[in-house]
Amino acid sequence: MSTVAAYAAPAPKAPLERTTIERRAVGAHDVLIDIEFAGICHSDIHQVNEGWGEAIFPMVPGHEIAGVVVEVGSEVTRHAVGDRVGVGCMVDSCRECEFCLRGLEQYCANGNTMTYNGVDRRGDVTYGGYSRQIVVDENFVVRIPDALPLDVAAPLLCAGITLYSPLKHWGVAPGKKVAVVGLGGLGHMGVKIAAALGAEVTVLSQSLRKKDDGLKLGAHDYRATSDPATFTELAGQFDVIVSTVSAPLDLTAYLGLLKTDGALVNVGAPEEPVSINLFGLLGGRKTLAGSMIGGIAETQEMLDFCAEHGLGAEIELIDADQVNTAYERVLSSDVRYRFVIDASTI
Repeated sequence: MSTVAAYAAPAPKAPLERTTIERRAVGAHDVLIDIEFAGICHSDIHQVNEGWGEAIFPMVPGHEIAGVVVEVGSEVTRHAVGDRVGVGCMVDSCRECEFCLRGLEQYCANGNTMTYNGVDRRGDVTYGGYSRQIVVDENFVVRIPDALPLDVAAPLLCAGITLYSPLKHWGVAPGKKVAVVGLGGLGHMGVKIAAALGAEVTVLSQSLRKKDDGLKLGAHDYRATSDPATFTELAGQFDVIVSTVSAPLDLTAYLGLLKTDGALVNVGAPEEPVSINLFGLLGGRKTLAGSMIGGIAETQEMLDFCAEHGLGAEIELIDADQVNTAYERVLSSDVRYRFVIDASTI
């Protein structure tokens, strides 16, 4: 066991504060990582506030982790001391079910172990990346290519894979028309990745406030959803729409923007239920779907793709003592486009 510094929420909705946590000893298949950067994801805020249900406290959030291996277990073969590595939203799974065997550990039939606010197979509560170090099984650690700086790579471990996985699954490629709903921490990576995959990309946002940014990131068009004309002029235009927002939307209206056989994929997770008119699905054999991160192999594929295409997150680097202010700014959409904590300041 080792004691490391961390930032934790001591109770639901409480401000995060500096504390210490215990990390397990490095086992035969474990790697010890010095965390250099940790991204702030909107899901961190949902969980600290128990917006998605009862949670475990004290909570150390953070599942966008980039750092360097400083110790490896006696049987580790995947990583070595000095490697630049990342850890995303999960740190274990059963490894035996049909989904794990297909490389879909995120959909483990027996439940994967989340990086924080989870309980591992030893019965210990998991603590995330707002800390100086973390111990993780080698099979749930990915390699960060040298071409990606660690600070802009950290958000790829959630935001990047959360968009890459559905874009690949639903066949985004040259000749496809894609819409990304929301230009935030998730959405800006969706625009970058979809454009790099060769698609024609449109951003659908409440206003045109970020239009210049969206076009610079790779979008071909940028439309305001507050303008009713958007939904008439773009009707039947898109093969895939990915919604990244965590607020309830009029899904029926967005379904109207799909071509026949198109898919509306939700990666944002509103805290409130949403309703839908099923006729919006029936007319056009459309799909309403969801997607959650990616498996470990696909996460590595995403990182390699991003390195090849020079795709890092757009970040604002902060010291750890700014985390509570950062949470407030995320809730008011005042970040372009991902806060990243400099873990050396923890």
